[in-house]
Amino acid sequence: MRLADFIEAHPQRILDDAVEFAITQAPEGAQLNHKRLRNDIPLILREIVADLRTPQTPAQQHAKAQGRAPSSSVSESAATSHGRSRADDGFGVNQMIAEYRALRASVLRLWAVDEALGDGAIDDIIRFNEAIDQAVAESLVEFSRTVESWRNVFLGALGHDLRGPLTAVVGTAEFLVDNAKGTPHARQAERILSGGLQLSRLVDGLLDYSKSALGAGMTLHRAPCDLGAAIAEEVDLLRTTLRTSPITLHLASDACGEFDDARLREAVHNLVTNAAKYGDAGGEIRVSVEADEERACIAVSNAGDPLSTEALNALFDPLRRGSRAANQGEHTSLGLGLFIVREIATAHGGEVTARVEGGRTIFVITLPRETAVAADAAMPARLRQAMGEETDA
Repeated sequence: MRLADFIEAHPQRILDDAVEFAITQAPEGAQLNHKRLRNDIPLILREIVADLRTPQTPAQQHAKAQGRAPSSSVSESAATSHGRSRADDGFGVNQMIAEYRALRASVLRLWAVDEALGDGAIDDIIRFNEAIDQAVAESLVEFSRTVESWRNVFLGALGHDLRGPLTAVVGTAEFLVDNAKGTPHARQAERILSGGLQLSRLVDGLLDYSKSALGAGMTLHRAPCDLGAAIAEEVDLLRTTLRTSPITLHLASDACGEFDDARLREAVHNLVTNAAKYGDAGGEIRVSVEADEERACIAVSNAGDPLSTEALNALFDPLRRGSRAANQGEHTSLGLGLFIVREIATAHGGEVTARVEGGRTIFVITLPRETAVAADAAMPARLRQAMGEETDA
């Protein structure tokens, strides 16, 4: 009996075996949905049977072995649905893969026990293993996506719940600072305020990350502003907090435009703080603002150990932190600083890049000086001017 026929002839035996094993894999306290489980496995087996009965050329078999199987015509496969349900039920990825391993072993063992192996058995086993591997891959993709989505929801909820108490702490600390001036307790009050503000920045970073990861993007409040002046104010503040790191500022040209200057100051703050943490101790940090008719550029550079291409490409990934030994004791960073820089640049319709040049790591934020809406609104006037027509003042 061919394997596809055997699976169709003994669905209940295979299902009972798989469900029994799945129960042993359920995490402690997990609410295992038995009905959904008994629905998922037959659907997965049905797709495997359909795959076994589909003619396959050697080229198609080679492509499938390399993970390049053609997409299913069905909007969502049973394996994809199973991966999501496993994540929702609290299973770990190893437990989910163990289910597939048990399903594979159960089918082949029952087939062998019934002495149903016949001509074409080797080919059936190869095709069956390929189909199981494909199902595992589809489940893993959806499992990872679901877990990541829940993680982002958790981070967003955590940040939201922390913001209220932190606001009270910062407000009280500001009151203490104002009333403790000139007293022996002034320094302690300033430390409380500084710590509260630092925690507030971490919470804001969590909220920005969770909103971006969940597809909400970053909210901007654009207004006409002088970008150079805004960055100069931020650099002055940074000089007071990063006293051991000399910061130079170069403003090459007028950089007025429609920007969210508060967000861009935040981006510069993150880049300069990052340079101070992971660059050469006491090394010069250079900040510059340049602009032409179409774009404005903000550059921040520092001297330090050169980064590999792989490291540069991963710098803007969320929840990653520098590995410099001198900063292994740094626990106030969640690894969101550069990710937020990228999101700020993207929300402005620009980009941020990183490169190593002349022993310095250089970050450049490139921004369009006109918003897309403003550019579209200005286009008819430019066209009329090009055609020699008069335009309203």
